[in-house]
Amino acid sequence: MNIGQVSERAGIPAKTIRYYEDIGLVTPKRSGNGYRAFSEADLHKLAFLARARALGFSIEDCPKLLGLYEDETRESADVKALASEHLVAIEEKIAQLREMHDTLGRLVDACHGDHRPDCPILAGLAEE
Repeated sequence: MNIGQVSERAGIPAKTIRYYEDIGLVTPKRSGNGYRAFSEADLHKLAFLARARALGFSIEDCPKLLGLYEDETRESADVKALASEHLVAIEEKIAQLREMHDTLGRLVDACHGDHRPDCPILAGLAEE
């Protein structure tokens, strides 16, 4: 498969695939004319990476995940530890987003939104 075909099938932009190649996550073969030639295994790897990224795993986590995915002697405890660590980070982000939501909600509720120049939202943003 060429990069356009694998891009379409994996649901990843060609630019991202080239980046993944640059950082060593995928290593497609090259044809005689220098074009990338992706295998089914490359496609599965790219689809795996797309799902991992969609779940918020960082690009730094991807080599670890791929290594575990490809290691048939892996221990599921290692996979669970990595996923659990990521889940804790997601929960922390959710807590931060809830706090942001609540704070901004209070500021919006406090603003009259009329013709007057005083604005509790701007005053709240200016606070330290």
